Amino acid sequence: MIPSLVFHSDSELLEGPVFDEKNNDLYFVSIFDCLVYYYNPATKEILSIKLDSPVSCVFLLEKKVILVSSKNGFFEIDFNTLQKKFVFQIDIDNAVRYNDGIKDPIGRIIIGTMGYPEVKEKIGHVFSYHKGEYKTIINNTTISNGLAFSLDNKFLYFIDTPTKKVAKYSYDIETGEVEFISNVIEFKGASSPDGMCIDKNGMLWIAEWGGGCISKWNPLNGEKIEDIKLPCTNVTSCCFDNDSNLYITTAKDDLNEDIYGGGLFYVKLNKI
Repeated sequence: MIPSLVFHSDSELLEGPVFDEKNNDLYFVSIFDCLVYYYNPATKEILSIKLDSPVSCVFLLEKKVILVSSKNGFFEIDFNTLQKKFVFQIDIDNAVRYNDGIKDPIGRIIIGTMGYPEVKEKIGHVFSYHKGEYKTIINNTTISNGLAFSLDNKFLYFIDTPTKKVAKYSYDIETGEVEFISNVIEFKGASSPDGMCIDKNGMLWIAEWGGGCISKWNPLNGEKIEDIKLPCTNVTSCCFDNDSNLYITTAKDDLNEDIYGGGLFYVKLNKI
């Protein structure tokens, strides 16, 4: 399981990889460059569109068309025409920006915020947006990060990075309401959990900021199963493609000589 470097453009912070299983395309963002990327694994084509504020995550709409969150609102981006248009904004505090997000099975947008330009304790929230209306479902977060639904969609796993824990919430698919159940995973080392995804067996794959790896965990017993080392310290997020292999985003580490941080990697897994 040796990571291969797919893309590197001196980005400070690559994030939010999302794989379009229907069309076999990958999307990801460079947060502070305000860039949204499209990547075709078959042709190796890479396209980008720049917005006017930091971007964070992608929601699939149709072939080469996505919705992306930016500090200044949500934009529809069409990579067929390289056009962008403003769609909506949630009433967020001026001192925050959006961070990680996910769609639920009926199309609700679940997205968290964090302090910007400065990280501030418990200034963030996790919102649910659907059909022009939004509500807060998780309060007082600091760095809202990884989100993943259990395979039966009855539970939502969520990472608030400074807690160094993965929380488990019950999820009501009818109302979109959540209720905290327990913390199911705890990081006890120097690294902190960032983005994550879930595999077809219900195991969580978590990017470790400061840990130089993606780690695989069983959320039913909180045990770490294995990890995949990356050639850089700050690993930000991951997603699976149609072959159950991993795309992984990373960020620069300014404290160490880091030539690979900020790159997009691909890992072929022997098994899941």
